[in-house]
Amino acid sequence: TLAEHNQTGIKGEMIAANYLREKGYQIIECNKKFGRAEIDIIAKIGNEYVFVEVKTRKTAYFGFPEEAINDKKIGLMTLAAELFCEEIALNTEVRFDLISLILQTGKPEIIHIEDAFFFGSEEF
Repeated sequence: TLAEHNQTGIKGEMIAANYLREKGYQIIECNKKFGRAEIDIIAKIGNEYVFVEVKTRKTAYFGFPEEAINDKKIGLMTLAAELFCEEIALNTEVRFDLISLILQTGKPEIIHIEDAFFFGSEEF
């Protein structure tokens, strides 16, 4: 069901945020929306801002979560990142990461892909 699907996503984002905190990231904001564009997690490590897309599945039966990322999703995410940077007058390098979670029984399987994608060849 949709409600169950949303719960899986929310749980995945909480796990991902905790994972990033353990790795030394500062969580700036979660679920930042700009119209239809959304960023799951905005984090910072050192001076670098990291925009994180979290994909969560209960199993890998229907494919790995990261396979659900398409160009439209990347476009919306990078648009949201640009708007966020404008909002806080941020003029620095940013990075886009992907955290893929599979919530099988026991400990979730977490795959963290740094620099998962770039938006064209533009720098922000």
